[in-house]
Amino acid sequence: MMVEQFLNYLRYERNRSELTVQRYEKVLVTFEAYFENKDSQLSWESIDSDVIRDWMESMMDNGAMASTVNNCLSAVRSFYRFALSRHLVDKDPAHLLKGPKKEKPLPHFVRENEMDKLLDQKAWEDNINDVRARTILLLFYETGIRLAELIGLNDEDVDFELHQLKVTGKRNKQRIVPFGNELEQALKTYVAMRDEQIPREDQALLVTDKGRRVGRTMVSKIVRDNVALVSTLKTRSPHVLRHSFATAMLNNGAGLESVKKLLGHASIATTELYTHTTFEQLKRVYKKAHPRA
Repeated sequence: MMVEQFLNYLRYERNRSELTVQRYEKVLVTFEAYFENKDSQLSWESIDSDVIRDWMESMMDNGAMASTVNNCLSAVRSFYRFALSRHLVDKDPAHLLKGPKKEKPLPHFVRENEMDKLLDQKAWEDNINDVRARTILLLFYETGIRLAELIGLNDEDVDFELHQLKVTGKRNKQRIVPFGNELEQALKTYVAMRDEQIPREDQALLVTDKGRRVGRTMVSKIVRDNVALVSTLKTRSPHVLRHSFATAMLNNGAGLESVKKLLGHASIATTELYTHTTFEQLKRVYKKAHPRA
């Protein structure tokens, strides 16, 4: 039996683990049952690429993830490469087939009402730690900048008159990002308190109590601890607030191209990922609101 020969090849010639061999066996046995049920005259020697393609489509129709389907296709490809090399078959119907594109995970984001609760309703103290923390949260949420971009901000990058930030992104590409009145007031309050209480080592906008530029660990902890107060998300990184910015912008009517420029994305395809997030939110609203949904 060809399948058994292949499994022994994996065990004894390729020294694959028994768990790996069992995974291959499960896929091949499942596929064999599929094509025999489709047509009892079909065999490993006679099936063509259409049969394999139909099998993949049936898996997708039954809810299989693209990664699962690709793994199954990979197992069938390996089997046919082996069978062809041993002259057990005279053709390989799998080698030209392409699997489905893997789904990109939807970005996590904090909902608008949760961010409102955090920024507006939390009992923020009038001290440097709380003022700095709230300013950092606002910077992420109102501008969508990355963690490294926030850390790299200097005083000269903030233009209060024009309400804009000069941001240095990946590969030292610079872009201009606007900000609103709330962030302006938060920045001015923070800068005044910082200059009064902390002797700085350089022109960094955001500094520690010792005057050094804030680091990734400190900023990430500020975000993580505060987001945990209003959200049950397991992922509570600064990047989640960047996702939250993009999602809020699209939900409130911003165009995809505008959001792309604000985020500093090189490709619109990256920004389009957020449209899936907003659509998923739209579906939830629809199901909740429509009487026949």
